[in-house]
Amino acid sequence: MTTQPDETEDTEAESSATRARAPDHTPVSQEDALRAQLELGKEELSRPTRGLALSGLSAGLDIGFGPLFMLALISVGAGVWSEPTLRLATGIGYSIGFVFVVLSGTELFTEHTTLAVLPVLNGEAAVTDLARLWGVVYGTNLVGGAVFAAGMVRFGPAYGIVDSAAFRRLAESLLAHSVVATFFAAILAGWLMALLSWMVTSVKGSSARITLVVAVTTVIGFGHLPHSIAGNVEVVAGLLASPAITVGEYLRFLFLATVGNVLGGTVFVSLLKYGYVIGGIDG
Repeated sequence: MTTQPDETEDTEAESSATRARAPDHTPVSQEDALRAQLELGKEELSRPTRGLALSGLSAGLDIGFGPLFMLALISVGAGVWSEPTLRLATGIGYSIGFVFVVLSGTELFTEHTTLAVLPVLNGEAAVTDLARLWGVVYGTNLVGGAVFAAGMVRFGPAYGIVDSAAFRRLAESLLAHSVVATFFAAILAGWLMALLSWMVTSVKGSSARITLVVAVTTVIGFGHLPHSIAGNVEVVAGLLASPAITVGEYLRFLFLATVGNVLGGTVFVSLLKYGYVIGGIDG
């Protein structure tokens, strides 16, 4: 008789521990994911400009580790590894910068900020609030990325981790396509990044989130799809390292990548997912 309460307490403690562990492996519902995105979006839209700027600058700097790792792999693997092996390796290397940015929670233009349109769609924020968020984060992402690119060009070859020719090779693989091809590839990249933000909100636990980030951004890296922020690092580095790459080519790439990323994220993820989740709730 005296041991029964202890056994009950042990059972309750075990059940509580089980429930505590379960969320790490259980995806939340679409409705809960939308609510989380709305709260996240409202929080971002209400943040002071100085905080957004510092966060965006940090993300622009951190994202540069992906292109740096790609350049290092190209430097040691070009002509030694087969092309499929090199592309897979650089695709995985590309994901490193995104892991740093997403898990640190800093502001990346194509991730959190694209889905910040949700509070606007829901009538909880103004378009001017969204424009402020996008403008501050986009500008500081570009500045941070350009600073990292300049550092790569200055110190990468000097330290022996990047071959100078790799800068031009990586940049030209983004610049060599037609306007139409670059634009539609950028839509795909924006679509994937917005999906990543949605899915990261839908799961709990660091291991699941890291797996999602690596899986999605490796696809972008393997296809070398135009990402306006990571691609900014790659093309600025090429521009600084090689006279064969012009400012006009850089601006053309940046414009197409940015517009394509925004369309891919807002139309194919924000609008569609908001529409079908709200439709399911209303129904």
